[in-house]
Amino acid sequence: MTHTFTFLGTGAGCGVPAFFCDCPACEEARANPQAARGDCGAMVSGESRTLIDCPPDLRSYLNREGVREVADVVLTHWHYDHVGGFGELEYMMQLRTKQLIPVHASPYTLASIGREFNYMMYAVEPHEVNPGDSFELDGVRYTALPVTHAPGTYGYLIETPQTRLFYASDTGKLPAETAERIHGVDVLALDATYWKHNGYPESHNSVQECIEQGLALDAKKIYLTHLCMHYAEPITLVELNDYLSQYGGRVQAASDGLSFEI
Repeated sequence: MTHTFTFLGTGAGCGVPAFFCDCPACEEARANPQAARGDCGAMVSGESRTLIDCPPDLRSYLNREGVREVADVVLTHWHYDHVGGFGELEYMMQLRTKQLIPVHASPYTLASIGREFNYMMYAVEPHEVNPGDSFELDGVRYTALPVTHAPGTYGYLIETPQTRLFYASDTGKLPAETAERIHGVDVLALDATYWKHNGYPESHNSVQECIEQGLALDAKKIYLTHLCMHYAEPITLVELNDYLSQYGGRVQAASDGLSFEI
């Protein structure tokens, strides 16, 4: 069975353009929708669809992708830009599927979801995932690996018979045990929040740090995600693509809606 991985959103918390910002990167995104970025999330599609995070823009993402049903939810962590759209799924359960929504996440993240969305937990089937745990959804194997971010945050090693992909939208330098586990992956989708100066190195990467890690891990393809484009020193997509051209296509800025087979 063939599966497809889709970047639903590829921006940091305030998106690009941010409503309050008039930097060159945000002005570029206003003029060119291809440079715009919503909050980070992803989807794996096969016979059914699995969401990785539920960002605030979830409704528009699923409409854009023509999705009517979601079978499973896998959460990286509990920050608003990754769970703010979780409430949208209550209506899907009530009005369409009539089935509990399986949610796979760390105990910390599930507890946080339970507090923030207590009114809809009747619709949720929680599955606790501990560090190193693996589980299978629709023929795809997910392994939760610790990253350096907020408590209870995971990156996920996503494996099909054809592809090993590691997705970690929010992380600083990866823990040694995680780096060892994912060495040589076919696809690495990694936090690249900052351009040059990294304001929070304990929990995020710069573009340069992301690429450095990806090359050290011998990843065959490296996608930059969680891109802010306007923290510290703004950079336009045109400028970023020009910078990435030195890597001969091995390194690419992910974009909202970008899909590929895994």
